[in-house]
Amino acid sequence: MRRLLVAVIGAALFGAIALGSVLAHDGHDHGEQVKAPPIKAMSRADATSDQFELVAIVRGLELEIFLDDFATNEPVEGAIIEVETPAGPAKAKSFPGKPYRLSAPWLSKPGAVDLIFTVATNGGTDILPLTLNVGDTQPMASAAQTNAASKSLNLGMIGAITLAFVVGLGVMAAVGRRPRRIAAILATLSVMSILTAGSVLAHDGDDHGEPAPKAQRASGDVAERLPDGGLFVPKAMQRIFAVRTVLTSSRTYRHQIELPGRIVPDPNASGYVQASVGGRLMPTSDGFPRLGTAVKKGDVLAYVTPPIQAIDMSDMQQRRGELDQQISIVERRLARYEILGPSGAVARSQLEDTRLELEGLKERRASLEKSKREPEALVAPVSGVVADGGAVAGQIVQPSAVVFHIVDPERLWVEALSFEPVGGARIASATTGQGATLALEYRGSGFADRNQSIPVHFAIAGDVSRLRVGQFVSVLVSTDEEKTGVAIPRTGLVRSANGTDVVFEHSGPERFTARQVRVEPLDSLNVLIAVGLEPGKRIVTQGAELLDHVR
Repeated sequence: MRRLLVAVIGAALFGAIALGSVLAHDGHDHGEQVKAPPIKAMSRADATSDQFELVAIVRGLELEIFLDDFATNEPVEGAIIEVETPAGPAKAKSFPGKPYRLSAPWLSKPGAVDLIFTVATNGGTDILPLTLNVGDTQPMASAAQTNAASKSLNLGMIGAITLAFVVGLGVMAAVGRRPRRIAAILATLSVMSILTAGSVLAHDGDDHGEPAPKAQRASGDVAERLPDGGLFVPKAMQRIFAVRTVLTSSRTYRHQIELPGRIVPDPNASGYVQASVGGRLMPTSDGFPRLGTAVKKGDVLAYVTPPIQAIDMSDMQQRRGELDQQISIVERRLARYEILGPSGAVARSQLEDTRLELEGLKERRASLEKSKREPEALVAPVSGVVADGGAVAGQIVQPSAVVFHIVDPERLWVEALSFEPVGGARIASATTGQGATLALEYRGSGFADRNQSIPVHFAIAGDVSRLRVGQFVSVLVSTDEEKTGVAIPRTGLVRSANGTDVVFEHSGPERFTARQVRVEPLDSLNVLIAVGLEPGKRIVTQGAELLDHVR
């Protein structure tokens, strides 16, 4: 009986020791926990009016004030901001390019504070009231600490119950009729109790059931995507992103069609330099003009020396001999007439005719020699710059070959191709591949098809310094069809992951909401929202791509 009692007590002690080692094993003492630093959210409040949007943020014992234009979200600088505080009226300090600041010692006390902001600018005065909830600075126990304490309490209860159960079985074994069988049952139950406690605690691999929730980031200065799909973007990040908005309104617009086009020179301010006869190119004394060289109308750009064949040389020599012979005969006849003229033997008219005949023969002889060795001068037909040309000394050119292309860079046109007739004066614009917008003036459209399309010409109005001939553009031409809707700049559109167009609505001072829309082309700068947006909303027109990357 004594041996049996000793075995029971030993089993009970062994179970208690094993359970204690599970409750507090090496490196995981669940007694005293290291307290994590408390997380305090940054107190902030906002107010809006038809003119301004104001956000006040607590920074220690200072109040940081962001003041923006309500419609455009552009920062308002140089304003006079007076604040009614619990300590009396105070004036915020202005810093160029930075938010306004207000010294606020009364922020040391937590609680709700009513503030009245009076904003004065050149455009007028506005009053913006708001309520600022200053957070409590007392540390709060984290969820992880509370969870750990609860688990320690539960484990203690499990250990106490297991120990009481083992002791009870021991007592039953001591007073029972069959001590050996009860002792075996006792040992088995003790082992099962220890294993059950270990499985409940689950310390293998540090698995404590469900992990403690992570402390949420509440600094208030980080842009993040909210669970409902919206975006929280603090004013400081909006300044970095240079977010700008526009207040939409519904209007009637003319429908526009988009046409492919390219830049061409004005036909009245451009021309080709061509050779009328085939020959060898020769430079002027200043050499061939380089590409981009400014030339004036009538400037000699190159020479073409026509080649002379052997048969041509024989014909020229024969003609030269005949002319020389005729010149010699006429010269002797003129010499006789001059001797006989004073005596009246020869009429004076006959003497003058002989002189004229001699001059004609000499001119024919001189032109024959000149055509043999004088090249053809290639002259600029208009003033402008050399847009194209690859003349090389000694190059053989064929008749009608283009040697140089002269273009006036200040007078350029756009040639668009339309699949439907476009007549009359139209409002049109063009967009280059780099995003530049060109104002166009209608000049005319063709009557005959060109590759099943109609060429339409427009003159470019405005600066053309960065354009080149042959550059491709997209042309938007207005039609007589009218549509009513909301127009926004093209820069406000972003493409979502599923391929739809998305715009961002500035739904709050520091909140943005993505709206899926369907758009139609309106002009080179704007698009028409067909579905998905109502008038009177503030839509982001600058910085939308950066907002789309917020996660």
